[in-house]
Amino acid sequence: MAATAPTEQRHHLLPPILGLLSLLAIAAWLQWPDGRMHLYILETPGDAFVIQTPRGRFVLIDGGSDPARLTMLLARLMPYWQRDLRAVLLTGTSGKRMIAQVAALARYQPAIVLAPPGLGGTGFAGEWRRLTATTPTQTLTPGQRLDLDGVTLTVLAAEAGKEGGAVLLLSYRATRLLLHSGGSAGDQAALRSAGRPLDLLIFPWQRDPPTELMAALRPQAIVFTDAYEAPEPAQLSFAERQRYSQQLFHSRVHGLIELVSDGRKSEVILRDE
Repeated sequence: MAATAPTEQRHHLLPPILGLLSLLAIAAWLQWPDGRMHLYILETPGDAFVIQTPRGRFVLIDGGSDPARLTMLLARLMPYWQRDLRAVLLTGTSGKRMIAQVAALARYQPAIVLAPPGLGGTGFAGEWRRLTATTPTQTLTPGQRLDLDGVTLTVLAAEAGKEGGAVLLLSYRATRLLLHSGGSAGDQAALRSAGRPLDLLIFPWQRDPPTELMAALRPQAIVFTDAYEAPEPAQLSFAERQRYSQQLFHSRVHGLIELVSDGRKSEVILRDE
């Protein structure tokens, strides 16, 4: 009888092991790439954005100022087995963009990093540089392009300084998104993307949207963000900004915001956490 005990113990262990493997398989299936582009505007203090390419690779833009929050959200969005990033972009030097990204760089390995002009070498900037010392690094420069599995990310402008930011155009076939994280110096660069109406414009809440710029871009939806620090407070209320688009969002109000596109059409999804 004693000789059969180990066999019986193995039989008892088999159901929970099979159950765990089934859960892992289901999780992997749910997180498998669906051939579409996803842009996530994360609910964090400051600015943080994640692009998921049609092949399932990930790009982190900025990170906000709450490392624990960003780490949790990345763990939810990315497959549990994935610890690499296609690219990491830092659009400005303020803590509202950089602090949590430093924490993410300690956990995830990017293939390439793009740094803003004027990034220093002490404090969080120094830690950012230490963590990316062995990673190919470029300075954000107007005209740069990244090919992200058929999605094209183009740098239209890059402003130096704590109040600076970048203007980035994200294109996937017929879908066009503009991320404007800077001040008025980036408006002329944003105007160069005018043409077909934008599917989505990401714009600082602390700035009143310039009427001329909004008329040229004609965004179907606008998401407002918090990292940019304007020298004077904005005057227009949320309701008054509806003159520029009927679809207005802010992560502080709407939580995690996702835009998904198959290259022909796109939709904005409000995801409950």
